[in-house]
Amino acid sequence: MEHFISFLHQLGTKLYPWLTEISTAIIACFLVVFGGDINRILRRKLVGRNFILRTLVFILINAFGFGLLIVAATPWLASLLSQLSSVYLLLILVAIFTFIGVWAQKNNQS
Repeated sequence: MEHFISFLHQLGTKLYPWLTEISTAIIACFLVVFGGDINRILRRKLVGRNFILRTLVFILINAFGFGLLIVAATPWLASLLSQLSSVYLLLILVAIFTFIGVWAQKNNQS
């Protein structure tokens, strides 16, 4: 068991220099998976509104809102992940990407 934990520790340690990129990937994956749901909700709320208003809201949410979320949340998530021990970091990242993959598969997004 000690060898397995040592292996996980070595693997997890190699992830620390890439935490910014990994955090960006996590947030982008969440937005890809849940972006359709967000747009569906917006579409329902804006039904019957002016075309220009609907287009403006779509641009604001998708271009600026999602972009701002990625830019603002990436350093926060990277900082949060950097506080974990290497073994937990590896296990949590595997769990997060597995959750995203399973969620996308269940919702026919893959």
